This record gives sequence, C-alpha cells and structure tokens, in this order.
Amino acid sequence: MENEHELIRGCRAGEDTARKKLYTLYSAKMLAVCYRYTGDLDTVHDVLHDGFIKIFTRFSFRGESSLSTWITRVMIAQSLDYLRKQKRIERLISYEEEVPEIPEYSQEASQQISEKQLMKFVAELPDGCRTVFNLYVLDGKSHREIADMLRIKEHSSASQLHRARFLLAKRIKEYISHEERKQ
Repeated sequence: MENEHELIRGCRAGEDTARKKLYTLYSAKMLAVCYRYTGDLDTVHDVLHDGFIKIFTRFSFRGESSLSTWITRVMIAQSLDYLRKQKRIERLISYEEEVPEIPEYSQEASQQISEKQLMKFVAELPDGCRTVFNLYVLDGKSHREIADMLRIKEHSSASQLHRARFLLAKRIKEYISHEERKQ
C-alpha cells in the first residue's frame, strides 16, 4: 500500500492485504482507545476485534475527517455499545449528593506522573466517571453531546466529570505522597 487513498480503496473493495495493513497501522492506538473506555484488559481485545469487524464489513469512511479520526469514532462507539450491553452504562446515573472539593497538589509534583500512570488512574475510575471523563477531556465532547450519546441528562454528565476529576486528583495526591515517602 503506497498511501492512504490506496489503503481506503482496498478496504472498500474488501481486499485482505488492505485490511491487514489498516489493522497493523491502527490496532495499537485503537487498543488504547478501547481500554480508555472499558478499563478492562480482559475485554479490550474483544471490543477492538468487534470494532474492526464493523469497519471491515461496513467500510463507510467518506473522507469528512482523517481516517484515524473516523476509526477512533468507530472504536469509541463500539466501546460504548459494549458498556451498554453489559449494563455498565446504566451506572452513569449521577450521584446527587454533594461532591467534595477537588484536592490540591502542586503542578511540579503532578509532572512526576507519567502519561502511562495517569491513564492507569483513568482506567481505574468507575464506569460512568471514566466514560464521561474520556468523552469530555480526551475526545472534546460537550456535556450536551455526551448526554445525547449516553442518553443521560447534561447535569449528570457534568456531575460525573466533577466526580472523575475529584477521584483522579485524590489518586494523584496519594500517588505523589507515596512516591515522596519512598525518596
């Protein structure tokens, strides 16, 4: 495959070499995307597999965005479908009790945390918090868009985001304290 246009044509035509190339180019990145949403290493390969089957059987890329962006959207949708089927998306109902203030920690200290460690903390969030955090912070969706995608209220989306930030800040603060004690 010489370029992306040839790859797209090959995938539309159902060519196995094009499909294999597409999978090789994007599977690692899409595995990370699926993991961000499912937070479950045992499940992530199944979600990835199902997402690529959907891509290969209905290659509907129209060129309105980059190929990478389109594949990412397919994988996010596949991950959300998985969470819905597992009834894990229903846990998005917002806790209406008062959410505590987000703990403070220094910017310098937070730079001690690797991206890998931070993504591990995100994966450990409860399903609702993790899903909203990913959609809002990492994928740039508004609370209205998230509410429409997840069939929840905008307020619930905002509440889940606040809870996610609180839990992440708390976890980061604990991690930093632990690391400082080790030194």
